[in-house]
Amino acid sequence: MNVLIVEDDMLQRKSLKKMIQQIDKGINIYESADKDEALEITNIYSIDVFYVDICLNSSSGVDFAIEVRKIPKYEFSFIIFLTTHVEYLTKAFKEVHCYDYILKPYDMEDVVNMTKHFKSHIEKTNNKSEAKRYVIIEVKSGVNVKIYVDETIFIEVYLRKCMIHTVNGVFKVNNLPLSKILKIINCKNIVQCHKSFAVNVNYIKKIENVDSKLSEIYFENYDENAPLGYKFKNAIMEQFQ
Repeated sequence: MNVLIVEDDMLQRKSLKKMIQQIDKGINIYESADKDEALEITNIYSIDVFYVDICLNSSSGVDFAIEVRKIPKYEFSFIIFLTTHVEYLTKAFKEVHCYDYILKPYDMEDVVNMTKHFKSHIEKTNNKSEAKRYVIIEVKSGVNVKIYVDETIFIEVYLRKCMIHTVNGVFKVNNLPLSKILKIINCKNIVQCHKSFAVNVNYIKKIENVDSKLSEIYFENYDENAPLGYKFKNAIMEQFQ
């Protein structure tokens, strides 16, 4: 689950983050102190839950949420407003159709219970629709491509170029590290197998040893192979079997 906290008070932001982390260390938490940075994060990553301070120093949390709602994939996403000013909530509910609100100072029980509810719902939804998930990747300036997660065979990064091998062809992206593309895709079936490679375990046909430290991964109905480093072999084998 990917969570974005938009809060300009650093202490309150860290406090909320700490509460959420107690639920599950695997929750990815992104942070922002203003609207512009938050929109940038929203466009790069697939955010599941937004915790938004209704009054930001440089802008309005409501204005940010309105911009988020204009993005098709966030039309029905969970948006929770953080506020000490309950008088602003009527506008927030009418204009943004937010899910709920949390009053400051934060009550840990409220935060934990609400986040657990979101996590449970998102896990159930992902289990049903993993095959339909996609990400939008800017392959070059002004050119964006929709890449379906389940159609990704493997990913390689070479000389600052990221090559995403899919059943519909290979897409090249400049200056996209492997760690970042894995966060963007956020799929349990796409696993790092080498310092510069990650593979979709659902497409693996065969794994063959090359020497004591390296193996070769072969894919179903695909001519190119990927290396498997010994540091990653156990994790890959566990899912392959």
